[in-house]
Amino acid sequence: MQNEDMDADVEHNFGNCLSSLLDDGSLESHRYYLARRTMLEMLKDRGFAVPGVEIEVSLDEFRNKHGQMPDLDALRISSLHKDDPSIKVLVIFCGPSIVKVNVIRAIATQIVNKDSLSRLILVVQNKITNQALKAVDLFSFKVEIFQITDLLVNITRHELKPKHQVLTDAEKENLLKKYSIDEKQLPRMSQKDAIARYYGLEKGQVVKVTYSGELTQLHVTYRCVW
Repeated sequence: MQNEDMDADVEHNFGNCLSSLLDDGSLESHRYYLARRTMLEMLKDRGFAVPGVEIEVSLDEFRNKHGQMPDLDALRISSLHKDDPSIKVLVIFCGPSIVKVNVIRAIATQIVNKDSLSRLILVVQNKITNQALKAVDLFSFKVEIFQITDLLVNITRHELKPKHQVLTDAEKENLLKKYSIDEKQLPRMSQKDAIARYYGLEKGQVVKVTYSGELTQLHVTYRCVW
């Protein structure tokens, strides 16, 4: 009888563990929640004024506000850079359909005060056509495009990922002078690299990469974006 009671307790506890992993909400709302949170973290890491309370919103709070099928317009993010308020970024989430040129034109008409915008980030769920990409190139400000699947996890928060620090222009010059080298002599990082895209790095910017672990110990290197 005692063994039966123990088996019942184990089954009950195991069942509770499994149920805690289940998500009764929609997959769509969960994906938007994760992608938007990563985007907010990304903007904060780029120096934009993003309130911590926005990043810390739970999935339940997100769903209570936006529902199981969020209105994409309500997910938009607009923020100013902390050090230079003249730098403004706008983040727009696109639907699951293929992004065609008419979608880009519609976005262009919806953006107010285009002259004050420095950067536009589009979060898409499907492919974007060549004609749409050409339309994007016509914008007077820089446009970045991210697939929503690339934002479900913040790659910079992974414990195995080395720490990346973007150097200021002054820090870059001091580094080159210290070692009497040219930026072309630094190890390279492609502008298409996931880390470079996360921080929105431009060609010529330098990143300090710090490795730490049982195998690598503490090791610092620098990479120049090209």
